[in-house]
Amino acid sequence: MARQQVDLSALIPYLPEGSYEDVVRYIHFYKVQLTITRQRQSILGDYRHAHGTLGHRISVNGNLNKYAFLITLLHELAHLFTYEKFGNRVQSHGREWKHEFGMILAEFVKKKIFPATLEQVLLTSLRDPAASSCGDEKLLRELKNYDAKQNGQLFVEQLPTGTLFKIKGDRIFRK
Repeated sequence: MARQQVDLSALIPYLPEGSYEDVVRYIHFYKVQLTITRQRQSILGDYRHAHGTLGHRISVNGNLNKYAFLITLLHELAHLFTYEKFGNRVQSHGREWKHEFGMILAEFVKKKIFPATLEQVLLTSLRDPAASSCGDEKLLRELKNYDAKQNGQLFVEQLPTGTLFKIKGDRIFRK
């Protein structure tokens, strides 16, 4: 099925208030093809560098809350910045990427876009950003607070001792 090109204002519902203009500025400047995808199990976003006739491509899962969506998009933009500066000569989540991600994340944190508790977690993670928001437990837990619905998902420590629970793949465990 062919992809439909839409006006970038379609991004507004996915982003926190106060972030749209800056996000669009980056998308235009780097000529990014941004795709909002259905939920993917293993990744929240993806970056593909420009080559041949294709420009930079970023995809972000559309099921994320506004803050998780923005952080994921900034994560992917940091890959673009790193590629522009270093090509494929550095590790994808190495110190060069961490620097770029820290810089763009700090830019958005300064704009007071994030709620205070999330801002505090982000300020802590700026020192050594994880390769994914899922890799930073404090950030993951804080972002979960802004999900529209929890879908019955709990952290294991929230279950009473002895409770049976099922994980992906239908494996059953007892706490």
